[in-house]
Amino acid sequence: MRILLTLLVLAVVGVGAWRLLPSQGDNDKAITVGTTDAVTSLDPAGAYDAGSWALYSNVFQSLLTFESDGTTPVPDAAEHCAFTDGTLRTYRCELREGLKFPSGRTMTAEDAKYSFDRVKKIKSDVGPSSLFDTLGSVDASGLTVTFHLSTPDATFPFKVATGAGSIVDHTRYPLDALRTGSEADGTGPYRLSGYAKGKSADLEPNGSYEGAGSGAGKPVRLRYYDDGNALDKAWQDKGIDVATRTLTPKVLAGLNPSDPDQRVSVSDSSETRNLYLNTHSSSPLHDARVRRAIAWLVNREQLASDVYDGTVDPLYSLIPAGLTGHTTSFFDAYPAQSAKKARELLTEAGVSVPVRFTFGYGAGRGAGAEEAAMLKKQLEASGLFKVDVKGYEWTDFQKRYTAGKIDAWAVGWVADYPDPDTFGAPLVGTGSSMNTGYSSKAVDRLITDSRRYADRSRTSSDFRDLQGDVADDVPLIPLWQQKEYVVTTEDIGGGQYLSDATGVFRLWKLTWI
Repeated sequence: MRILLTLLVLAVVGVGAWRLLPSQGDNDKAITVGTTDAVTSLDPAGAYDAGSWALYSNVFQSLLTFESDGTTPVPDAAEHCAFTDGTLRTYRCELREGLKFPSGRTMTAEDAKYSFDRVKKIKSDVGPSSLFDTLGSVDASGLTVTFHLSTPDATFPFKVATGAGSIVDHTRYPLDALRTGSEADGTGPYRLSGYAKGKSADLEPNGSYEGAGSGAGKPVRLRYYDDGNALDKAWQDKGIDVATRTLTPKVLAGLNPSDPDQRVSVSDSSETRNLYLNTHSSSPLHDARVRRAIAWLVNREQLASDVYDGTVDPLYSLIPAGLTGHTTSFFDAYPAQSAKKARELLTEAGVSVPVRFTFGYGAGRGAGAEEAAMLKKQLEASGLFKVDVKGYEWTDFQKRYTAGKIDAWAVGWVADYPDPDTFGAPLVGTGSSMNTGYSSKAVDRLITDSRRYADRSRTSSDFRDLQGDVADDVPLIPLWQQKEYVVTTEDIGGGQYLSDATGVFRLWKLTWI
């Protein structure tokens, strides 16, 4: 009888265990990930945005990358990399042997050199060439690639580890033009097996991948949605397994980590959003006093509570909380809203009121429309400004603000790498990626000086002074800082490793439970 009962119990346990294990078919099924981030280009030389770089993290390899929550670059396509001496002007990498492109070609140092050279040569208006402002030249020999920098730059390894450092097959990408079409040839953890712009990207695990990523991931289908409402509908309709950047503020505020039907991951992030102001001579915001007047009228707390339902934190500095150099420079300069002080500045500038200017935003990008409406309301309530608001399709929006065709625009900024430098030159340095027209010798000098320190904790004073200058010149106005939200169904694991402040999007971490 005891033997029979034991066998019966084992049989029941066996049945239960069989029910808990996924079938082989389910295990091989693609995990569907939904996002509102858009892909500007499949060519790494032609995009400098979160949506494009998220795809690059998986399809391409850079010489270096970041581990989850890491703060120091680690080898990926490279075996090892290092500065050759203490001058921080020569950086050398040895590639891994046997890395294969989809064509079967073996990667060489020439591919790495070619990839960096073409980013600088093409210099796309919406590309990442500004990241390599200190890169003078590149040499290649066998598996050795050597970078010669024009000035000391301790942050260069961080830049190599970004999407801008993606290595392409030099036989498949033109040197002086962007590659068109719907293919991408990289050596990353995934192969791009299908792509429909603005709709989907199909990724198959790359069986020959060798790099910092551990193990082969599951097949993934990325689904792109026009706005947060469409993403939320797809989530509610069970059309996706993972929802990430960005659900609507209302949905984010209502997420319940205790819900047994979903897994919610909330992590610290260096994502910020700024209001950029066109300082070109043709803009009505050319005079710094006009820009300071705007700074006196922006109410971040109202934006955070009324537009974002408390899912973002008001930000008063260029560099977000959690990074070396964070301050409250804009709170120190503009501690409370004051129409009186704004009017005094406009009077001093000798401009007629209301000052009329255009305000653009990326249509369908988070709560961009609601945010623009709130900022318009705040500025016009003073009687000092008249704001003409318009939303644009994402790629058109990028081209318009980089061409100086909009007077003010709000854009989110996801850190390229976990260092305050990513908020310096790309946003406020001369020739910045935001093309506000702002140029300050003092700011440029502080950016250059900060790059001399291999010990990045020593940069605090440089970035404190830099942010003081920015608060005075106002080429931008910090609005808020956001946490990273990832929501998955109960049968998906690894969502907590998908994204973080490093800027790497780790689809290979997702798995069926």
